[in-house]
Amino acid sequence: MERRTITPRPGWQQTVEEQGLIYPLTRHPDGELRPYWDESAYYVFSLPEVEALEDVVEELHAMCLAAADHLVREDRLADLGITDPRLAALVAEAWHRRAELPSLYGRFDLRYDGTGVAKLLEYNADTPTSLVEAASPQWFWMEERFPGADQWNSLHERLVDAWKEQARLLPPGSPLYFAHSAGDELGEDLMTVAYLRETAEQAGLATDAIAVEDIGWDRLSRRFVDKRLRFIRSCFKLYPWEWLTTDRFAPYVLETLDNGGGTGTTLWIEPAWKMLLSNKALLAVLWELYPGHPNLLPAYLDGPRELATTTGYVTKPLLGREGAGVTVHEAGAGVVVHEAGASAVIPQEPCCYQELAPLPDFDGNRVVLGAWVVGDEAAGLGIRESAGLVTDEYARFLPHVIL
Repeated sequence: MERRTITPRPGWQQTVEEQGLIYPLTRHPDGELRPYWDESAYYVFSLPEVEALEDVVEELHAMCLAAADHLVREDRLADLGITDPRLAALVAEAWHRRAELPSLYGRFDLRYDGTGVAKLLEYNADTPTSLVEAASPQWFWMEERFPGADQWNSLHERLVDAWKEQARLLPPGSPLYFAHSAGDELGEDLMTVAYLRETAEQAGLATDAIAVEDIGWDRLSRRFVDKRLRFIRSCFKLYPWEWLTTDRFAPYVLETLDNGGGTGTTLWIEPAWKMLLSNKALLAVLWELYPGHPNLLPAYLDGPRELATTTGYVTKPLLGREGAGVTVHEAGAGVVVHEAGASAVIPQEPCCYQELAPLPDFDGNRVVLGAWVVGDEAAGLGIRESAGLVTDEYARFLPHVIL
């Protein structure tokens, strides 16, 4: 693994926008627009490195599924903050019937610098983003800058194949809706669902698009409907389950949830069992089940334990996103050396305490690898860089190549 600088292509911004990346720039707190898609540098991997990382990702994914099964079997969903008995029962049912429920993708965030083993930082298997840039613009960048080279990137093909394989699980006779929140100011969610809709259409599925805010509730039929009052039988939502099950329509979501086998009227993708894999408590459960595993960092739910005086630790809200609420504590006095989105942290909010493993620093750029899983297979890599200790909404995306 090596970071190399390169001169960006002329007209790169228009190029990546035409390839689906509609927000190539990020507005920073000082008001300045800076590249989000950053092709002034790129990362180089060897093929053996990538093959080893693929094995790690698939092993981690299998371990996460085992941890989910443990949480359900041992009735430990409260550790994830799922305390509503009805919701817990539905999540458990979804897990038991997972073979009947479409499930698409997830993203592992890994610490890796090319010299040691990869370490799991977290897993988002419910609403992961940075998909479009990983699947499309960086592939075309490689073809233009390094023709004949390769890349860890089979995302597009695997997504299309996954839709084809799981089409039989979708309710017949109605389109698959793709929903995102209209409150998405950057356009990231819109871009992601539009791309996933495209892959579903390439798989031969009939689709439609809708904003979450435009999903209606028909009181007479007690079903969700679109703006034309058509029943919504299946919907891919880039909208977290923890929001879907707590907003004003949550009772209707639980009432009509299709958990396979005709148990309800609305089938949501990702399925409810993905709540088990998109919660930072998973990190502590993994460490409990696989203590000392080379690809895991020590993590706990009841406090930092020995990490407070040995390595230092990172406090992560169980349902935090984009680095919000993450605090980094040095060993010893518990000094906070970084805090991201502190205003988003509710006092006494349940957290996971994970060993501090500073991100690799390449010339002042701290890098995290986003390794994608489609179905149960490793499918691609996206790389984000940040200036701070925590990868947040101001991180940059850099392409990679296998040479």
